[in-house]
Amino acid sequence: MIEITLLTIGIIVAAFIMEAIDAGLGMMYGTVLSPVLIIAGYSPFVVVPSIVLSQGIGGVFATVHHHKYKNATFSLGSQDLKIAGLIFGLGLFAVVVGAFVGSIISAFALKLYIAILCILMGIIVITKKKFKFSWKKISLIGLISSFNKALSGGGFGPIVATGNIASGVEAKKAIGITDFAEAPICFASFAAWYILSGYSIPDTNLLIPLCIGAGFGGLTGPYLLYRVKSKNLVTILVGLLAVISGIYILYNLI
Repeated sequence: MIEITLLTIGIIVAAFIMEAIDAGLGMMYGTVLSPVLIIAGYSPFVVVPSIVLSQGIGGVFATVHHHKYKNATFSLGSQDLKIAGLIFGLGLFAVVVGAFVGSIISAFALKLYIAILCILMGIIVITKKKFKFSWKKISLIGLISSFNKALSGGGFGPIVATGNIASGVEAKKAIGITDFAEAPICFASFAAWYILSGYSIPDTNLLIPLCIGAGFGGLTGPYLLYRVKSKNLVTILVGLLAVISGIYILYNLI
């Protein structure tokens, strides 16, 4: 059981809003909520597993509804499913490598690298510079984004979403693919944390409200994306959000 307080309600609302944005545009949930919760006084050892588990739950709901609203198609044999599966598969390998590298490189250098990468990818998308689709490019995107996730807990959504768009994938499909690929990586990250922490459950007064808010946000974001008819608007919004994510990370470094 959790204690219902104004703080609990605030966490649910915040998680709902950020996951609705994340499920609708492919990024921002962990990038914003993680530092905010840490600044609010929660331990990073409670925040990180709570964020990845709740984001995984939100991602499952988002994936189902992206398919329902035809933002992306995840039927057997579809290209969207193949891309998401490739990113996830390579992501598991990259997470292991990233965790090792993260143990020997400073947090400042890692965050600076991710911030610059987000800004550059956002600019590429905004300027509508596109490259010819290839599975090699998608593979590289999957490796880099998951590597980022393992290094700092963020930097997955902005790179997968913008990278797919720059590679010629339609914007709505790119967002759906991002949510699909990120959900199992979040669950894998939580499982790793759970085992390494000695099978300890994070503070339920944070974990449960985040999961509730993210679950409803995962239902809402895909519908909002479905209602946006302009492909150019979605592309520009994704690019701008990637740039904002990068700037936000830089701001937190100062």
